[in-house]
Amino acid sequence: MNWASYINSFKAYLKLEKSLASNTIDAYLNDISNLADFESGKLKREKISQISRSDLQAFIREINDMGLGARSQARIISGIKAFFKFLVLEGLVEDDPANLLEGPRPGRKLPDTLSAGEVEKIICMIDLSRPEGERNRAIIETLYGCGLRVSELTNLHISDIYFNEGYVKVIGKGNKERFVPLGKEAKKWILFYTGNSRLQIEARKNDEDILFLNRRGGRLSRTMIFLIVKELGEKSGLRKKISPHTFRHSFATHLLEDGYDIRTVQEILGHKDVRSTMIYTHVLNRNKFNVRSPLDSAFANNGLHLEDDIV
Repeated sequence: MNWASYINSFKAYLKLEKSLASNTIDAYLNDISNLADFESGKLKREKISQISRSDLQAFIREINDMGLGARSQARIISGIKAFFKFLVLEGLVEDDPANLLEGPRPGRKLPDTLSAGEVEKIICMIDLSRPEGERNRAIIETLYGCGLRVSELTNLHISDIYFNEGYVKVIGKGNKERFVPLGKEAKKWILFYTGNSRLQIEARKNDEDILFLNRRGGRLSRTMIFLIVKELGEKSGLRKKISPHTFRHSFATHLLEDGYDIRTVQEILGHKDVRSTMIYTHVLNRNKFNVRSPLDSAFANNGLHLEDDIV
């Protein structure tokens, strides 16, 4: 088989077995075609079986000399690794020269955060006179007051909220269960919502215990949460790109600013690796005057201390 045949087989694999999006497939194929041109042209490697790790490293140096950024190089290396992994899987080559291939580590972008004052400004944009007002206020307070991911919010059950104890049971990534403190404002608005406007909606079958419902009684979609947050962000006039995850970033940053231990914040957020939490130590820039903490003294109300383990 020649390069073109290998690439066509790889294309079918990406499309049929991996079900990747067309633009992702095109990017992979373009990168592999550039690799083929380099190996067969400059290095005279007509057979893929002739390619060594040092040959691939020479290609990486070539694209680096072209001025490609670290993220672009990392993407190309990812495609090369996938290509050779496919060839080994199909028995088209015996050894994988890309197995130990390394490239530059792209710098991690610091997350956008809101000050507590900006959070309040967004909350003030919620029209409580509308049927969905109480629900939307409870959504924003829960995103900020519990630091939840969008999927965790949409799958939250009423039975997962322990109002007296001040905790919420959350099912996070990998179906891993954790308990997070329930802030005072989040608790107040969830109780408002469940005791008033939610009672006016007949929940669909199997969604009776879901906390946040749409007008038809089904659980809210991730897209709907994004739209709610986007609309409120635009109304607030803040010149920031605001998404549901912005509240999670802000929650983590504000807890660290308020003196909470990094390990405690890691457990609350459900991060497997503390390095994912450490990034928030680089964005500690909130003005701490005349603001409220996202937890609203939830720890103090439950007799907990900063060093306590939260799971």
